[in-house]
Amino acid sequence: MRHVYKSNYKPKMFEKAVLILGGNKGLREVLLRSAVEAVSKLGELTLASKIYETEAWGGVAKGAFLNQVVQIKTAYSAAELLAFTQGIEMDLGRTREEHWGDRTMDIDIIYFGDRIIDTPTLRIPHPFLAERKFVLAPLAEILPEFIHPVLGKSSLEMLKDCEDRSEVKKLGS
Repeated sequence: MRHVYKSNYKPKMFEKAVLILGGNKGLREVLLRSAVEAVSKLGELTLASKIYETEAWGGVAKGAFLNQVVQIKTAYSAAELLAFTQGIEMDLGRTREEHWGDRTMDIDIIYFGDRIIDTPTLRIPHPFLAERKFVLAPLAEILPEFIHPVLGKSSLEMLKDCEDRSEVKKLGS
């Protein structure tokens, strides 16, 4: 007698998520390294930009930020990833007192593969991506030819077209 086995098991799909990490309070380098380490536990860290020191954006925060863009390959959904990154922010001392204010750590999902997600709690690609030089400079470093799924422009093209004139420099340069 021959047995036929059926299973509802579906292998998990992996997606490449691109995140921007940064903060301007506390021991910025230590906090950024801790954030990268924590994020790498959510999947395989595949790319990481250099660390950039950047002017505050949005007119509220006062001190310079350290920022870094990373890419991970993860089996988590975008919503799960958001929940985990918000937990990492809290673990690193993030409080949400003032929109775009000073913070120990902020982690935003820039891309989730080439998906377009628009929910009340999550918008991907990140809606301010093309306006923020502090995101575009490290993004263009690691993914220069990646095409924005809505705008149809590469990271390098968006950086070239960006009207944000705030200072963004690689740490140590």
